[in-house]
Amino acid sequence: MQSTDLGNKESGKIWHRKPSPASRDGVIVNIIHSTSDYHPKVLRFLSVAFNGSGDCLIAGDHQGNIYVFDLYANRFNLVQRTAQACTALAFNLRRKSEFLVALADYSIKCFDTVTKELVSWMRGHDSSIFSISVHASGRYAITTSSDTAQLWDLDTFQRKRKLNIRQSVGIQKVFFLPLSNTILSCFKDNSIFAWECDTLFCKYQLPAPPESSSIIYKVFAVTRDGRILAAGGKSNHLHLWSLEATRLFRIIQMPTKIRAIRHLEFLPDSFDAGSNQVLGILSQDGIMRFVNIQTCKLLFEIGSLDEGISSSVISPHGRYIASIMENGSLNIYSVQALTQEINKPPPPLVKVIEDLPKNIPTAGDVKMKMTSGRVLRPARCKEHKTQTRIIKQDLTGNLENKENELSDGLNKKRLQILLKGYGEYPTKYRMFIWRSLLQLPENHTAFSNLLDKGTHVAFLNLQKLYPIKSRKLLRVLQRTLSALAHWSSIFSDTPYLPLLAFPFVKLFQNNQLICFEVVATLIINWCQHWFEYFPNPPINILSMIENVLAFCDKQLLQHFIDHDITSQLYAWPLLETVFSEVLTREEWLKLFDNVFSNQPSFLLMTVVAYSTCSRAPLLNCTLKDDFTYFFHHRNNLDINVVIREAYHLMETTPADIHPDSMLDAFVALTKGQYPVFNQYPKFVVDFQRQERERIRNDELDYLRERQTVENMQAEVDQQRLEDEAWYQKQEELRKAEEARREMLLHEEEKMVQQRQRLAAVKRELKMKEIHLQDAARRHFLKLQQAQHEMELRRLDDEIERKVQMRDREIATTARDLEMRQLELESQKRLYEKNYTRNQEVFAKEFREDADAYRQKVDFEEHMFHKMIETDQTQTENAKKVIEEKLAKAEQACLNTDWKIQALHKQKCDDLQRNESYQEMTKLLRKNRRKEVELLNAMMEEEAKKKIPVCKGSRRPQALWPGPHN
Repeated sequence: MQSTDLGNKESGKIWHRKPSPASRDGVIVNIIHSTSDYHPKVLRFLSVAFNGSGDCLIAGDHQGNIYVFDLYANRFNLVQRTAQACTALAFNLRRKSEFLVALADYSIKCFDTVTKELVSWMRGHDSSIFSISVHASGRYAITTSSDTAQLWDLDTFQRKRKLNIRQSVGIQKVFFLPLSNTILSCFKDNSIFAWECDTLFCKYQLPAPPESSSIIYKVFAVTRDGRILAAGGKSNHLHLWSLEATRLFRIIQMPTKIRAIRHLEFLPDSFDAGSNQVLGILSQDGIMRFVNIQTCKLLFEIGSLDEGISSSVISPHGRYIASIMENGSLNIYSVQALTQEINKPPPPLVKVIEDLPKNIPTAGDVKMKMTSGRVLRPARCKEHKTQTRIIKQDLTGNLENKENELSDGLNKKRLQILLKGYGEYPTKYRMFIWRSLLQLPENHTAFSNLLDKGTHVAFLNLQKLYPIKSRKLLRVLQRTLSALAHWSSIFSDTPYLPLLAFPFVKLFQNNQLICFEVVATLIINWCQHWFEYFPNPPINILSMIENVLAFCDKQLLQHFIDHDITSQLYAWPLLETVFSEVLTREEWLKLFDNVFSNQPSFLLMTVVAYSTCSRAPLLNCTLKDDFTYFFHHRNNLDINVVIREAYHLMETTPADIHPDSMLDAFVALTKGQYPVFNQYPKFVVDFQRQERERIRNDELDYLRERQTVENMQAEVDQQRLEDEAWYQKQEELRKAEEARREMLLHEEEKMVQQRQRLAAVKRELKMKEIHLQDAARRHFLKLQQAQHEMELRRLDDEIERKVQMRDREIATTARDLEMRQLELESQKRLYEKNYTRNQEVFAKEFREDADAYRQKVDFEEHMFHKMIETDQTQTENAKKVIEEKLAKAEQACLNTDWKIQALHKQKCDDLQRNESYQEMTKLLRKNRRKEVELLNAMMEEEAKKKIPVCKGSRRPQALWPGPHN
């Protein structure tokens, strides 16, 4: 199977390779339309229609995009963007390139596929159009909605006729018979009329269906020759009418798994001359079965349970079937691939007539069961009336099965068994099961119509009466209540309606349609007879509850009577809030699993069971406030016990007081349009409405009169105020003139004073300027003096540091000399001591000591010269500094004294340093004399001892040369 995604393309190929559909499914191509926006999604196709030739079809999605698919040329084109959903299409007009489209705003537009322009725009419907039927000539068209059908002339695009009916009847379908000038109109009460197109003369009316058949017609199909009408509905029976004889000639029973028929269409044949024999039947399971209406044999089927079909259209020549799937895509089937038996030549004219069976059926038993195997052929009786074979079945079991079978393939009996076993439905599937149990029709169009009417005036101030924290929840509740009020006027005056609807609104707040339909179904079935005593509580319902309570627990009822507790206090609070005040969310859901799975009387039995299961605390209550509190607040009560007691009451309550005998069975909401709800005293509601209208009109008249009086009084007051204002203005002008004269004089005086003050301020500013200049000069001088003082302190510190260094050097030298003297004396004593022991050793030691002493003297002499050089360098540097400072002193007279003092101090320092040098020279000379004396003494001792002296010896030089050496 090939698949094509239209995406954002406006044209392209339908398939990219030659299609070869398989015989099992027959799909040529599957067409989807997806968007590539930020949130990708698939746009659902809603309607499809073939043109007259059958090779071209048109389809529209729910966003108003209309595509033309040319199956012969393998091309598709986007021909229009209507920006709103199309509810019906027609493509077989007289001008082949034009088509009709019915839009969601109840209008019909005609477009051209070639020029893509709007040809005409027709209005006239007040509800959604679900069908467009075009005459065989293409000149006329009939558009059908739920409340009217209109005949249009497509040459002038003017409305020729309009069919109006009572709202209680409703229209199912109005269409042209093929190849004829007859209009067939089918209504919701199963009445079918045939009309002449030109004169609108009623040609005939089909008789009512047999009373044994409970089918309500919803879908119709006519053969191409216009002789046979097929009609079906929410049943597995299919009626075939002969339009020539105006009688029902056959009833076909479909398999039991088919519970409703959603669409019917005959399959054209090339050899049957328009008397089509194959009928396509689309059932509720999404499978379209094609059956031979003569043999009742199933030929083939399309669709499946996983890929169900929503609607189908067959091309006029019978080669293609276009089906809109439930997932929104479009499937195109090849009939030739689905079956090879459709286009075979007709069977031979000679047929064998079989003998009649022993039991000849009656005229009413015109039934045939459709089988997929053996063919059942009809026999002819002597009166030439066509009869069919009867297949007997257990009618009771069949009816029970049909009653228990729900939509979506569920069975009510099985659900009840599951519920009794587990006590509740699975949370994951609860909403799905509820929708199936309540058989919700999901009337999107009807619900949209109710929402479009806006917020009802009765619920404009809902937030003041019922303040809800969640704005979304309040908005959904307001919309739901407004839709109910627009549906039936009594709900605008029902004070407990918000309490009744709130738990369902909170549960279904994300799906307002389901919420509305659940509440509407609850009102129609479980709230029967509630409004008969409106605006009072339903006395009849409360009496039923009291009768059941009297049967099952007389003591508790007598206790209520003794303390003046009526059913309006112990039963009505539970009913009007549907137990939402006294149960938690889980308990409430479990309770309504059982309520929706049983008859409407189960809710009343639950009220009785709640009281009987709470009899112990209730019997202990004596005050009315205690009873009121008990039935308005949660209590310590097991809901499973209450449900079991309710089931017990359902089974044991006598029939004469059982609510089932006074309540109707469950009735689901009707498809398409919601039923009329008028089960209430209309005169009371009308009277209240009239009273409110009268009061409103009186209030408007009063307000209007008061407004007139107020306007007159305002005009008088305005005139008086204007006069007073004029006089006051004149007086103010006179006073202003005098005040301005005084102001001028005052301003002149102020001007003179201002000039005097300005002169004084100028003088003050000049004095301040002089003082500031003087202060700045003094500050500058003070800063300069501080800098000079800081420089002098720095020089003093430098001189003091140098003096300390000199003193430390002198002291260090003196200590060294003293240590040297001590060493010499020590050596002398040691020499004298050892001289007497060994002369040779003494001489050797003497020579070594002399050499060491000579080296030391040389080192000291070198250090002395170095110190003298350092001193001379410092002296020269000092001279340079003095010269630089003297040069600066000559440039700046203010620094002369300071530099003279610095030079004097430096000279004094130099004198002191010279004196210290002279003292050191004296010490050195004194030490040299002592060394010479010591050496002479040693030489004398040697001479005395006649020790020979070496030839190379010579007199030692001075150890420390003097300053003149």
